[in-house]
Amino acid sequence: MARPKTPILSKPAIREAALTLIDRDGLEKLSMRKLAQELAVQAASLYSHYRTKEELLSEVAEEVTTHIDVSGFDGGDWREGLAVWARSYRDALAEHPNLLPVISAGPGRREEALRRADAVHGGLVGAGWPPRYATMIGASTKYLVVGAATNSFARGFDDDVRVYQDRYPNLSQAHRLAEVAAEIDQDSFELALTAFLDGLVPVYEKVRAGSEG
Repeated sequence: MARPKTPILSKPAIREAALTLIDRDGLEKLSMRKLAQELAVQAASLYSHYRTKEELLSEVAEEVTTHIDVSGFDGGDWREGLAVWARSYRDALAEHPNLLPVISAGPGRREEALRRADAVHGGLVGAGWPPRYATMIGASTKYLVVGAATNSFARGFDDDVRVYQDRYPNLSQAHRLAEVAAEIDQDSFELALTAFLDGLVPVYEKVRAGSEG
């Protein structure tokens, strides 16, 4: 029998299958053996493309974060840069929440993640923030985004009004939160982001004044 002209497996196909499995079953369910079963191949076939599961996860993370946008820093407006970055970062995490531990762990050696980190830090320093503050602002933005993407505040309440009646009078409408969870979570993130950015303005003015004095 003639050998196929194209390989049965490819890196993109493996990454796609891995992401599908993670989205469906959770990150903890991913193993090279389980992935091989999904692809109807032997596990050894995967190792000719990826030496380890960690290497595979790194490339999956790179792929799903492609649309995280750091171009807002290009014009020199640090506030716009942070807002664009934070929103697109949250969107990427929300699209594949089961992959959040991998993405939020940090850039490691992932090339695109390091490029974005470099753009964020450089954009902040270029706009006048001292390097130490730029580092802390980048970290603080990450904390805000990852916290917002980790779980839904609104969906954390039971939808049975009887849970709250009598005993928790201040939560008398909590059972309705699930109905508008997406709206509440989105608006809450925007409120936190706006408050964070507004709070940075006087800090920026203070550090700039100190650097010019």
